[in-house]
Amino acid sequence: MRLVVGVSGGSGIPYARDVLRVLSDLGVETHLVVSSGAKRVMSAEGGPQLADLTGHAAHVHDDRDLAASVASGSYRTDGMLVIPCSAGTLAKIAHGFADNLLSRAAHVTLKERRPLVLVLREDPLPRPTLQNMLAAHDAGATVMTASPGFYHAPGDVEELLHFVTARVLDQFGLDTPGFKRWREDGS
Repeated sequence: MRLVVGVSGGSGIPYARDVLRVLSDLGVETHLVVSSGAKRVMSAEGGPQLADLTGHAAHVHDDRDLAASVASGSYRTDGMLVIPCSAGTLAKIAHGFADNLLSRAAHVTLKERRPLVLVLREDPLPRPTLQNMLAAHDAGATVMTASPGFYHAPGDVEELLHFVTARVLDQFGLDTPGFKRWREDGS
């Protein structure tokens, strides 16, 4: 399997790190695109940094490289996810504004009718963001929020991150090791 993983400037870079780690463990070929906004957020938040993401990616592309492989529909992938997806990146994707590699790869994913999952982390959601979520949905994307569940009694932040990772990867038919599903034990 080959997936494009976009990381945009919304707060929540730890979600991206967890997704990339699990995809690497599953042997999925990942093509990572990190926006300039995401790099600024990494610096400001002091959490996972660029090396923490690139260390788990099979390929890393410069967000300014509109000639990269993932910018073309003829380059086959099994889909794309953007985690976190900022409101600005959502707007670009929803309206086909492909001014960087991340938004271009998302445009190509929609154009080719491949799965595109956008994971927003921002709250509250103003009307323009809600409208852009609907526009992205209508264009073929799956729009999710980074909202972890609590029914599995998480013991730490990593388990909360892992819940979101598992739900995102479910959209691609991937099973996440260690994920406790609702009533999966038959109860």
